[in-house]
Amino acid sequence: MVCASLAILAASAAPPAPAPAIPSPPLIDYHQHLFSPDLAKLIGVDPIDAGKLIALLDSAGIRRALVLSVAYSWSNPSRNIENDYEHVKAENDWVSAQVARYPDRLRGFCSVNPLRDYALAEIDRCAGDPQLKNGLKLHIGNSAVDYHRTPDLAKLRAVFRAANQKHMAIVIHMHASVSRHLPYGREEARIFFDSILPEARDVPVQIAHLAGAGGYDSTTDAALSVFVDAVTRHDPRVRRLWFDVATVSRNATVDDLRLLALRIRQLGPERVLFGSDAPTGGNLAPRESWVDFLKVPLTQAEFQTIASNVAPYMQ
Repeated sequence: MVCASLAILAASAAPPAPAPAIPSPPLIDYHQHLFSPDLAKLIGVDPIDAGKLIALLDSAGIRRALVLSVAYSWSNPSRNIENDYEHVKAENDWVSAQVARYPDRLRGFCSVNPLRDYALAEIDRCAGDPQLKNGLKLHIGNSAVDYHRTPDLAKLRAVFRAANQKHMAIVIHMHASVSRHLPYGREEARIFFDSILPEARDVPVQIAHLAGAGGYDSTTDAALSVFVDAVTRHDPRVRRLWFDVATVSRNATVDDLRLLALRIRQLGPERVLFGSDAPTGGNLAPRESWVDFLKVPLTQAEFQTIASNVAPYMQ
């Protein structure tokens, strides 16, 4: 009885087991946006300038961010805005001025609707801007690109070719328009991989939202499977590909999270980048977004690899 009591006392006096280590915050948020007052009014959100973004990054313990212009919003065909190119240029210029305030922490990419006649001219103009010359953001859905329209593909190829010639990395939101019910899935991702991507053979290409539009559903998984298969067979076209996880774990089920972990491992964590997206429309701020992403059942080492990845365009 005495021995048993001593054993209980010894156990109660033992130091508690150490809490599981929490992965360090990412070095870089690879999917952020700023909204000028004019653009914020257009799309119905609050403005976000560089100072506000820096405060969000500081709160998350994240040092740097890739700022993706959303100037293409002015040329969304659903809005039919007169002289939209003037607004596009103004938004890209505003983003340039904002990231210039924090040159050691923010890097800006310009953006354009690839179907607009002025797309190549704007890419050329951005390539001459010290703050925007590093890359280009494209949003297939917002720009109403149809993977099954030959003229759309020709214009998209020309834009990829121009970015490649200007040594501009590309971040692309691949998902076709949801509001227009344009088809999207494995077939469309295959068209992109075979017909569009080869035009940017010399520059990095970042696939936003793991080839989806936020969240992770069967459509996104079907599209991403094209890239998973390419990685598995060691296709040389994947060597400059990166994949960001912006908002993919939002509202995910346990099964979704398990599938995400599998796909990340199949792609290789060394190709995966953390991104949180602008904290609007239900998106989380960077700090909360990283915590949400930690729900994915990856190992500590895998999270740390993702958090530490530095793509060439952020070096």
